[in-house]
Amino acid sequence: MQEIGISVVVPCYDEAEVVGTFHAALTAELELIGEPYEICYVDDGSRDGTAERLRELAVSAPQVRYTSFSRNFGKEAALLAGLRMSRGTAVILMDADLQHPPNLVHRMVELYRRGYDQVVARRDRVGEGIVRTAVSRAYYRLVRRFMDVEVMDGAGDFRLLSRRAVDAVLSLQESKRFSKGLFSWVGFETVSFTYHNVCRAAGRSKWGNRRLIDYGIDGILSFNSRPLRLAIHTGMWLLLSALIYTAWIVIRAVVNGVETPGYATLMAAIVALSGIQLAVLGVIGEYVGRIYHEAKRRPHYVVRETSETASLQLRHTLPFTSATAQTKQ
Repeated sequence: MQEIGISVVVPCYDEAEVVGTFHAALTAELELIGEPYEICYVDDGSRDGTAERLRELAVSAPQVRYTSFSRNFGKEAALLAGLRMSRGTAVILMDADLQHPPNLVHRMVELYRRGYDQVVARRDRVGEGIVRTAVSRAYYRLVRRFMDVEVMDGAGDFRLLSRRAVDAVLSLQESKRFSKGLFSWVGFETVSFTYHNVCRAAGRSKWGNRRLIDYGIDGILSFNSRPLRLAIHTGMWLLLSALIYTAWIVIRAVVNGVETPGYATLMAAIVALSGIQLAVLGVIGEYVGRIYHEAKRRPHYVVRETSETASLQLRHTLPFTSATAQTKQ
């Protein structure tokens, strides 16, 4: 069996409109590189016929393999499934919506051949809204300050990994995965380059504001315990403030006599302390929830169909159909 040089992992969710165009562009680029390749599509429980399109591609092209989930498990699960499918010495991760331009694949391969284990394509923010750009940059500044790994602004899943980097990522089995952090955590020689932001070729983005916020929270909590330490520091400062305030009240009572406390001051203190307590409980609850999910050890996804099982079913079905036809004759 010929050794595969390049594997391309492509998670798909409701990309039936564009997956054919994407496949044609990617295949043309891979043919120019000249390395033996495979394309590993992962259908993340799509509802628009994406699985049927992938099935057609697998039948028409021997380089195409696919895995189809039983439901939508999320992009992190799809990336993990694609990495497990891949057999190449270099693995490229990219989206099917053409926001990751296929014509950059050759540049990634060239940098990989120079000895880099990770080649990261970073998009600029041209065309994004002012508010979203500002929030994204503020988030990455926060991440660099608080996380135990370095995550670059603009660096997403569009990257190339060497086989040893892929094996290192696959050895990490946590259920709540944050791939950007995992890629940084495994290390190895890394290089990056910037490309212009590209709009979707068709359809709508699956990443709404709520999903982006949840993903950002996952990133912050996955690679550090500093929010818990911040809760401890907040509690200590509140205790110190309460002691100072108590001492001030005692001194005023000794000097000026007992005074009736103000209602506004009391209510402000109650509301502030209650809010801080709820926030701290929320942080602790997030970590406890993660421990709960890890303890259950559920699989990251459930597979409905793969290109291999589909071909086996076809082989078993065809002789049966032929035999049935002969019997009827």
